[in-house]
Amino acid sequence: MLVWERPEPPDRPMPAPLSRERIVRAAIQLADADGLDAVSLRKVAAVLDVGPMRLYGYIATKEELLDLMVDAVYVEIRPTGNGWREVLRSLAETTRRAAHQHEWLADLLGGRPQLGPNTLASGEAVLAAMGGVELDTVVPAVAAVNAYVIGAVRREITERRAERASGMDKQQWQVAFGPYLERIFATGRFPALATVVRDGPHLDADQTFLTGLEFLLDGIEARISR
Repeated sequence: MLVWERPEPPDRPMPAPLSRERIVRAAIQLADADGLDAVSLRKVAAVLDVGPMRLYGYIATKEELLDLMVDAVYVEIRPTGNGWREVLRSLAETTRRAAHQHEWLADLLGGRPQLGPNTLASGEAVLAAMGGVELDTVVPAVAAVNAYVIGAVRREITERRAERASGMDKQQWQVAFGPYLERIFATGRFPALATVVRDGPHLDADQTFLTGLEFLLDGIEARISR
């Protein structure tokens, strides 16, 4: 029986009250502070001041705990809007916002579909908004938006982690490596790349994400119009 359907043990107020919700909330607190490496049933039990074995009555494995954590965050990913385009844009923006709030989420997005109730509710909202579109278009369109968001979010989170690890923000990194690029471009071997670096638009993370998303939505709209 999946964790979503498995009943919790009867409440035992002593020595400490426990529930899946409290366990998941403590795990998210650990992950938000120190990443997924900080999450284990033993560490969660320590936060809750209970013995690790008590947790196994509620959650059988760490994989179940991670599934529950993702589904809990999906409360923050509730796409809204009038029409499929607004809803898909909302899906992208709220997913990105949740991943920025909980960086570890970027490591768990993708792969096999999540089946928790909050995740299913998010998917239902998206598909309901596309009710007038043929299924042959709906499925790849939603998959394309999800793939775009996952890729963009992972790149942004990787950049954040690189800044923390190196101690250099994006501008400092560019200053450090700029002279090297100028020497390489002076050889004439990479003219197209040199033009883009020197003369192309230099968008910030928000502008890059939203511009790419609009390109994608334009393509979906063109396909639907056909």
